[in-house]
Amino acid sequence: MHKLLSGSLRIEEITIPISQLPSSLHQTRLVQLSDLHYDGLRLSEAMLEEAIEASNALQPDLVMLTGDYVTDDPTPIDALADRLQRLQSRKGIFAVLGNHDLHYPQSRSEVTNALTRAGIQVLWNEIAYPLGQALPIAGLADFWSREFNPAPVFNQLDPAIPRIVLSHNPDSAERLQSWRADLILSGHTHGGQIVVPYFGPFPSTYQRLRQYVPKSWRRWIPYMREDICKVVRHWEWAQGLHQVGSNWLYVNRGLGTYPPGRLFCPPELTVINLVSQ
Repeated sequence: MHKLLSGSLRIEEITIPISQLPSSLHQTRLVQLSDLHYDGLRLSEAMLEEAIEASNALQPDLVMLTGDYVTDDPTPIDALADRLQRLQSRKGIFAVLGNHDLHYPQSRSEVTNALTRAGIQVLWNEIAYPLGQALPIAGLADFWSREFNPAPVFNQLDPAIPRIVLSHNPDSAERLQSWRADLILSGHTHGGQIVVPYFGPFPSTYQRLRQYVPKSWRRWIPYMREDICKVVRHWEWAQGLHQVGSNWLYVNRGLGTYPPGRLFCPPELTVINLVSQ
């Protein structure tokens, strides 16, 4: 049933040239997973197991997790963390939180504590140096939280030093144009879930065509009522690689699935190869 709603897992591989990346970090390999929504409904155990096995087989230097591990109730995070303990990497596993991980007052601490117990370092407006001082990893608070404030984070970094940024919501890339962010890794959109061949993700297509759709019809369009515009402003960044100012943004389609399911938008594991420019 889950395969009918989501399709098969797809591994996407991209190469990103990084200016001033030391030769010692040339061909650094990252794996990104996002938007698991582990709640017993939106992600099957089989899909999760397949993603973990695929990630381990790639032998990444780092694994990056970009938010929304649960949907509303944070209780399932303990079971998910047990499964994520099987993820392997040479230099560590790093995570940021998404808006669904903050749904209740206790959600942030419960999700953070469970992931930490699993050996995953959660970054909330923090910087980590698993690859050394030459390539910091900056993890930001969720864009919708009151604590999203990139300035104090980026002001700690020398502009001459490249960096990778984890930020759940791709709309944050608009704000991050004020700073150097060689590669921003995001999720949140599920790739739009429904992709219209030759046009792209349905939400961005719908936004362009909405003016021609009678208002009385709009609430009957599955999953794409007016509130879809509140999910993210920049639906044109719903999936894949985009240049935003002088920064690169990559948006992972996620593993979890919402009704009515995915169409031409398979769940994703991303392999990112960093090369010296």
